[in-house]
Amino acid sequence: MVGVHVRRVNNTARLETFSDGVFAIAATLLILEVRLPTHGSVTFELVHAWPSYVAYAISFLTIGIIWVNHHTVMQQIERVDRTFLFINVVFLLIVAFTPFPTRVLAEHLREGSKAAAFAYGLTYTLMAISYGALWFYAARGRRLIAAGADQRVVSGISRSFAPGSVIYGAATLSSLISAYLAVALYAAIALFYVLESSVFGRDG
Repeated sequence: MVGVHVRRVNNTARLETFSDGVFAIAATLLILEVRLPTHGSVTFELVHAWPSYVAYAISFLTIGIIWVNHHTVMQQIERVDRTFLFINVVFLLIVAFTPFPTRVLAEHLREGSKAAAFAYGLTYTLMAISYGALWFYAARGRRLIAAGADQRVVSGISRSFAPGSVIYGAATLSSLISAYLAVALYAAIALFYVLESSVFGRDG
């Protein structure tokens, strides 16, 4: 019997389509926050807007990496259940929120605002926690993993996700020392995960 309490949904297509839409909207909203003031020379304002470029680049690169890895994750998933769907909703809620702390950071980085850098880092720490929860819920005991999924890939994803929340948490705490240090670490983390993605598929 099919009813409202069906536990498993065997098709991940709707989840992937919805997720891709959220990623696309979040990435698009980032550039809408990059704007010049209406006073002063254009040359001066273009140079003066460097915090917006920095915040945009880090956020867009991070969202891009997350999207690529989300695609890799979903390739390993054979089916989803209600718990997985709700974890994904929480994860996407945070992704959709990222343009706001990005704008705050861009507006206050020049003055070295520790609060702005902390809020930015906290958002990405929560994102890392929810992303990790999404993956490890599916991967624990291969609960939702496809029977034919390569264990090397599964293990590689797990190794990559495991330190994520700790790394972002440490970078966020560094904002209490210096906003510039924290932003440098956020950029380094983004670059780290570009390289770390290459471990997917390696032997565990």
